[in-house]
Amino acid sequence: MTDQPPAAPASVPAGLLEVGVIRRPHGVKGDTYVDLVTDREDRLAVGSRLWARGSWRTVSYSKRLPLKWLAHFEGFDDRNAIETLTNAALYAEPVADPDALWVHELLGSLVVEAGGTERGRCVGVLANPAHDLLELDSGALVPITFVVSCTDGVTTIDPPDGLFDLNS
Repeated sequence: MTDQPPAAPASVPAGLLEVGVIRRPHGVKGDTYVDLVTDREDRLAVGSRLWARGSWRTVSYSKRLPLKWLAHFEGFDDRNAIETLTNAALYAEPVADPDALWVHELLGSLVVEAGGTERGRCVGVLANPAHDLLELDSGALVPITFVVSCTDGVTTIDPPDGLFDLNS
């Protein structure tokens, strides 16, 4: 799955998605650790613009570490400067990728079987080791592998027989 839909503070421009969090500084030259909440590593590519604490921030350096990222943002050239962004959420514009399923598009969508049977609304997307799961308002869980499409607020699924038997 990709970018998580945040409950964005009022100061975040409409339409932006939460993609990470700036953590503690590293060293004295303005580098900082960043935790991404997306699998789109290009969010921290050099030149990327991210919204944090009321302004756009541009990535001037980034490096993948085993569990997180090390990054540098333009204009934050010492430890004192970057400390002002500690624990700030990072937001970015949605990425146009027709082959991707986006959490912010799945949430609230009407889930319908390919044959037309309505199964409810998607109220959550749960991380699961095998496959992420759509959580429906009925309590049913649908593995993301059964999603055929998600367009215009309708998620079409092609589940195997018996998937919804426990909920009926």
